[in-house]
Amino acid sequence: MKKYLPQSTGVLWWGVALFFLLAVFLLLPVQPNDYWWYLRVGGDILRDGRIPTADSYSFTRAGQPFVYHSWLSAVIFALLYRLGGVSLTVAVRALILAGTFTIVWNTARRVGAGSRLAAGIAFLAAMVGSNNWAMRPQIFAYPLFALMLWELWRWRRGEKSRWWIFAALMLLWVNLHGSFALGFLLVGAALVGGGGSHREMAVALAGMTAASLLNPRGWRAWQYVWSLLTDPASQHFGAEWRPPTLHTWQGALFFGVLAALLLLIGWNFRTKRANLSGAEWLWLAGFSIMAITAVRYGIWFAMVAAPIAAKQISARLPRRERENRGIPELNVAFLAMFVALPLALLPGVREKWWADAPPVLSADTPVAAVEWLAAHPDLPDGLWSDLAFSSYLIFALPQRPVWIDTRFELYPPSQWETYRAVAAAAPDWEARLDAAEVSLLLLNPAATPELVSAVSDSSAWQQVYGDDTAQIYVRVSNSE
Repeated sequence: MKKYLPQSTGVLWWGVALFFLLAVFLLLPVQPNDYWWYLRVGGDILRDGRIPTADSYSFTRAGQPFVYHSWLSAVIFALLYRLGGVSLTVAVRALILAGTFTIVWNTARRVGAGSRLAAGIAFLAAMVGSNNWAMRPQIFAYPLFALMLWELWRWRRGEKSRWWIFAALMLLWVNLHGSFALGFLLVGAALVGGGGSHREMAVALAGMTAASLLNPRGWRAWQYVWSLLTDPASQHFGAEWRPPTLHTWQGALFFGVLAALLLLIGWNFRTKRANLSGAEWLWLAGFSIMAITAVRYGIWFAMVAAPIAAKQISARLPRRERENRGIPELNVAFLAMFVALPLALLPGVREKWWADAPPVLSADTPVAAVEWLAAHPDLPDGLWSDLAFSSYLIFALPQRPVWIDTRFELYPPSQWETYRAVAAAAPDWEARLDAAEVSLLLLNPAATPELVSAVSDSSAWQQVYGDDTAQIYVRVSNSE
């Protein structure tokens, strides 16, 4: 048993990085955007024993077909919430993210980086992917991607491919999130670019293909991916589909890392050190292009780039850093301490010792406003709410269907244009609400200050509730 314990003290460098990452993961507030409506879907699946096939959460698209592809993620969210509420869900998210980048760290070491270098690269990769830490179904796919990449690097080093691992990972992935197609990009590039036995990789790809069909919709899972990639509403209105910019620190970090990596590759190519293989070129080119075009791909790029960067930097070092041999049991004890200490930051725990502990829910979660709305069922139907608020409403107040929410592909572009116009208090905002038969407004003063100002100045609306997070208005004709 002792031989399976970490023999080198170098592993503690990653332990230190993990300590800081876990602290950030646990303090990261739960955003209302997608988590809450997935929580509702998961609860409905557990209650009804089937996956919904049509919308029942909005009054504008009620009864329209809708694909809940990430059904397994929704069920996991619902089970976690039942077992331990948001606190347990936050803890699991932290462990998933920590586990993902631990695999990235181990992969960086496998390609030749020492423990310190690998720890720095994996930590930087986590930061580059920080835009994608939100409580959403794709977090369950991150460790699967990292494991698949780790297995591919094994194969590239001449080790025998375990094709069944690729199939098993794909079986989980295809039921967790639509990003399962990225696994085929990884393996397909490896097959084309070479590095190991082509026959083994072809068998792995065949196993993955068969596994991708083992989901409630069969081959139509691929149809869902294509429809999402070509959906105009998602592409034009979803923030995650927009390209990164230098105006945010995450965007600046991404472009900086990409530029530095390309310069290093060019330098090594010129001096004939650590040239990239065909598979590495395909991985880097493909995921770089995707990450440049959309924020949502940043974390996948970071995981792909980490071992490539480790290989390129290691080629420039005079020799691999010396790994000090330690006492395995002591190494395990320190690692356990690095993982356990941040648990004091768990919601429900940190409040007991931290007087000004940050809240578990983000500031744009309208908890009090929705509770007030639930206590006033006499208010009229036809609720228009801030986009982020709608997701929380779907979970917390299902009796009031929403006008629109973050399921971008469900709503036509014309409805999104109307939402944009109303949120920005365009000159015809009232006429648009009249046409939509809206009689109740749940507004976010921080996100839509122009609309709040316009509604406050209008004689057609009366404020009936307000706090620092949300304001509720009702049509005067309906409130009298």
